[in-house]
Amino acid sequence: MFESCWWICVFIIIARSIVQFEQTFMNFLLGHQEKYNRTYHFLILMDALMSAAKHIQYYYLTGALKGHLGCTDTVNVQGEKVMRMDEIAHEITVHYLRTTGRVIYVVSEESAEIIPINVDSGRYFVYFDPLDGSSNISHGMPVGFLFGIAKRNLEGPEYYDLRAGKDYIAAGMFVIPTGTFTIGLKEAGTWRFDIDETMNYVRPMRVMLPKNSGTWELSFNAGKRHTYSRKIQEWIGINEKKYAFRYLGALAADFHRILSNGGMFMYPAIVNHPNPRKNRPEGKLRLMYEASVVAFMCREAGGFAIDETGTPILDIKPTDHHQRSALYVGSRPLVEEMARILIHA
Repeated sequence: MFESCWWICVFIIIARSIVQFEQTFMNFLLGHQEKYNRTYHFLILMDALMSAAKHIQYYYLTGALKGHLGCTDTVNVQGEKVMRMDEIAHEITVHYLRTTGRVIYVVSEESAEIIPINVDSGRYFVYFDPLDGSSNISHGMPVGFLFGIAKRNLEGPEYYDLRAGKDYIAAGMFVIPTGTFTIGLKEAGTWRFDIDETMNYVRPMRVMLPKNSGTWELSFNAGKRHTYSRKIQEWIGINEKKYAFRYLGALAADFHRILSNGGMFMYPAIVNHPNPRKNRPEGKLRLMYEASVVAFMCREAGGFAIDETGTPILDIKPTDHHQRSALYVGSRPLVEEMARILIHA
C-alpha cells in the first residue's frame, strides 16, 4: 500500500515537471479588458481572428500536398496575380469575421470593394491583408496575416470614415507557418505569443525595440535600390555597413525581426525605375492594412514610422481604402534621421 502510494506521488511529481502550463492569449486578453474596464466584444472579435489564423496556417502547411500553392487565373485590385492561398486566406477571414456579429465592414487586399458585414449593429472596422508576402508562398517561406482594428463611434454619429492608424484600437500580425503572433494594443504595449502543441497562442512577452544599436538591422529590397531617390541611395551607401542586413520579402516576417533586434525596415518610393511606368512615387505598400498596422505595433513598442515625405504614418488619414504608401519603420533614432533627410529632400 505504502509503495503504491509512493509511486503515485513520484508519478505526479514527474508529470508536473513535464507538463508546462502557459498563459494563453485569450486569458491574457481577458485580463487586459478587465484591467482597462473594457467590454468583452473585443474578445469575440479576436477569437474570430485567431480562428482564421489557425485555419490559414493549416492550409499553408498542407498546401503543397493539396495543391493550394499555385496561382489562380485572376489579378487583385492591385494588379497583382492572385495566389490560391491568397484567395483561401481571404475567404477564411471573412467567414470568421461574419460569425462574430461585431464587425461593421472589412477592407481586404483581395477585394476591390469594402465588404459590409453588420452595418446596423456592428462595433468594429477591420482592415486586413490575409496573406502578406505572396511571392514566398510557392517556396514555403514565411508569410504574414496583417490586421488593423478601429472602433465605431459610440458617442455620436458614425460617418464610416476610413481611419488613420492613430485611431486604431489594435493592430497585429501572424507570421505563418512559424507560429508567432504579435499584437499592439492601444496605449498598452506590443505583445508577442508563440503557438503551442494544442494550436493555442501562449506565453505573452512584452516587446520593446532594443536601444542598443549593436543588434540593429536594415531590411529593404537591395535589388531595387537603384530605383530609390538619390537621397535614399546616398543614405544607404553611407549607413549599410553599420548594421546587419536581412530581407525575407514579406513585411510581417521582416518587421518581426526588426521588433526583435531593432533597426529599420524600408520600402521607399520608386522614382528612378528604368521603365517610368513602373515608378511608384507614392510608395507601393498599402496604407490601411500594411503600413498603418506595423506602424501601430511599432509605436507601442517604442518605435516610429514615416512615409516618403517624412509624415508619421499613423497621422495619415486615407482617402481610399487601397491607398498606397512608402514606409520607413523601426527604431526611433534611425527613422527620425530618415525623416530629416526626406523633409529636406
